Amino acid sequence: MTTPLAEELRPRTFNDVVGQDSLVGENGLLTKIIERGKPLSILLWGPPGCGKTTIARLYAKAFDRPFLPFTGVMNGIADIKKAIQEAKARPLISGNPILFIDEIHRFNKAQQDVFLPCIEDGTIILIGATTENPSFTINNALLSRLRLLTLENLSPEALLKIIARFEQNSGKVTLTNDAKNALIGFSHGDGRHLLNTLENLQTLKEGEIDLETLCALTLKKPASYDRHDDHHFNLISALHKSVRGSDADAALYYFARMLEGGEDPNYLARRLVRMAVEDIGLADPEALQVTLSAWQTYERLGSPEGELALAQATIYLALAPKSNAAYTALKKAQKSAEETSHLNPPKTILNAPTKLMKKEGYGKGYQYDHDLPHAFSGQNYFPDEMSRPSFYKPVSRGFEREMEKRLIFFKNLRDKKT
Repeated sequence: MTTPLAEELRPRTFNDVVGQDSLVGENGLLTKIIERGKPLSILLWGPPGCGKTTIARLYAKAFDRPFLPFTGVMNGIADIKKAIQEAKARPLISGNPILFIDEIHRFNKAQQDVFLPCIEDGTIILIGATTENPSFTINNALLSRLRLLTLENLSPEALLKIIARFEQNSGKVTLTNDAKNALIGFSHGDGRHLLNTLENLQTLKEGEIDLETLCALTLKKPASYDRHDDHHFNLISALHKSVRGSDADAALYYFARMLEGGEDPNYLARRLVRMAVEDIGLADPEALQVTLSAWQTYERLGSPEGELALAQATIYLALAPKSNAAYTALKKAQKSAEETSHLNPPKTILNAPTKLMKKEGYGKGYQYDHDLPHAFSGQNYFPDEMSRPSFYKPVSRGFEREMEKRLIFFKNLRDKKT
């Protein structure tokens, strides 16, 4: 059986791992854990192809522990229970084993409880790996017992090192600089995708592969611009301003231009979220949820299906009512906070957990708003030495019309009490 290229070039030591210096570099978090000499149960959270499985294997190797790999895709909870029972029956001559669960989010939160007692009693050291946000997919009890380590997409520099490693290992295939840059663009930070493409290339051709040959063999077009050049920033600026200007057709046009140019859809998704909170804000609170859902849809479906969700979000943002009131309010609040950071909140609204603090007047006179009409006391919440400012000024568009009514309502109540 032929060994897949991704497995053949898998790093054998942490020094060979690329792109995750914050974890495995000289002062990396994982490096420090290993230096302590005591393995901890950890959760590796990161996008596909960033090195989670490799790091898990090297972690077990660093502590010279038995490595028991499972995956949430192929294995059921019965397989896990059997492995745990076998670990309990096995004498710990070489230390408690390391149980690795790839795609751990595939087990539902009730099933994840199976790991709790065996982590507590030291039967196993658990390494979980997930591409999903642990806040939503891992139950709180398990999450509290794991050290969360976040991995990033591989940088172009890291992917370039993988290509160099491939060329050195292959001895039969080399790529021109243009071909390398295009291949890095195709990979979107995914090292496994890069290696799979290289594996396909070496079965189709030997010798030097230039840009034209690469595109012909992969059936892909190279990016029409570098993501660090002016053209890239001009297009994202045009997209942002088209959304702000409520021109759905123009916004969709620049969105398509960037996709056709080879832009990473995740970058576009992140910028759409930015537009939702900066230019639409509370005029349409649904805008943020629409963009986050579109981003999540893309992460689950990939291209091209997921791109339609991002296109829908682009249209929604362009046609949504606009307001930068929250954005402006935050800027004003930050400036005021910087100027008045030396002032203490009024003692009325401070907790008094000790007798001394009660004696000092902490919490004295505080009114519990829920006990009052309209659940509103009208107390002062700003420092006593500070005049009451006004940061948030909603516009008369969309849902902010309702926010404006609420502001006026509470202002009038406050004025009656003073």
